[in-house]
Amino acid sequence: MKDIDITRQKIEEIDKNIATLFEERMNLAKDIAEYKKERGLSVKDSTREASLLEKNRSYIKNREIEEYYVNLQKAIMGLSCDYQERLLSGLKVAYSGVSGAFAHIAAIKMFPNANYFAYSSFKEAYNAVENGDCDCCVLPLENSYAGEVDAVTDLLFTGNLFVNQVISLPIEHCLIAKDGTSINDIKTVISHEQALKQCGEYISKHSFDTLDAGNTAMAAKAVMESADKTLAAIASYEAADIYGLKIIERNINDSRNNSTRFAAFSRVQNKPSVKGLREDENFILVFTVQNKAGALAQTLNIMGAHGYNMRSLRSRPMKNLEWQYFFYIEAEGNINNENGKALLKELSAICARLKLAGTYFVKRYEDVNL
Repeated sequence: MKDIDITRQKIEEIDKNIATLFEERMNLAKDIAEYKKERGLSVKDSTREASLLEKNRSYIKNREIEEYYVNLQKAIMGLSCDYQERLLSGLKVAYSGVSGAFAHIAAIKMFPNANYFAYSSFKEAYNAVENGDCDCCVLPLENSYAGEVDAVTDLLFTGNLFVNQVISLPIEHCLIAKDGTSINDIKTVISHEQALKQCGEYISKHSFDTLDAGNTAMAAKAVMESADKTLAAIASYEAADIYGLKIIERNINDSRNNSTRFAAFSRVQNKPSVKGLREDENFILVFTVQNKAGALAQTLNIMGAHGYNMRSLRSRPMKNLEWQYFFYIEAEGNINNENGKALLKELSAICARLKLAGTYFVKRYEDVNL
């Protein structure tokens, strides 16, 4: 039997080496946190973590202890994320609306320990990042029920920021009112016009009158400030908590399949690795075509020839040119590899204006720190 003191001495030496390597790893995590801050990226990326775990477990030759090493790796990754979150606690995130608005909720999901700054419009939140007052802004791209958010699409084309991450946030509308109010007391509901439309059947069923508000959280705030107990709001359960209101009924949407995709915009473009191909990679292009027959079709043919699958294509009128339009494309695939560079080169030759407005990975809802 080996001398136990010698064995313990070897373990202590290994622990010393582990401590040195751990410190080195955490210092590198600090660099990653700075990278993510500049690009408005969330700390957690479950797809990459799963890939690393699968790769790293192959380094263990003794299958009996493999599961313990996996647990160690998970713990180290968790500590790295915690450290990055602490470093990003000073991140300034702009959004449009007031506390409790769905954009505010989306910002919390993306950046759980940041400082949040409310602005009265999409453009003001966007400008706050452009001029350096904030590090990034969280704005809605589209709603599964109501469609695209035109004003944000316009900012993608005219502005200087980039989309570096996108999440899909399920929208659950609740009927909320002051404590002591019952549904029989309510005569009028106030909310954003889209929320009122999305709950039209429920409103009609109860014969409620309606009032428009700037957004759902503003509606909740209006109810809090009102002395009228016949007034209720349609808003999120988070808004009810923020403004001290009672939830009368949850999930009153006409459709249960109601979600909004929110994007984080920042001044620096994220460029995912050209090595390998993640199935969840996506990119956004905005462009104009020359005013001649077949110009748009030629653009789409080039996209197809390079093997990129378009998820969406839409057009928007240009504000400063009558009857002129720009186009918005979201497509799947890595735009930063050689194939992507060749695509952009070909498109540049036929597009009057071309902008790579964003690259992002599809983020599962469980990835966003619920």
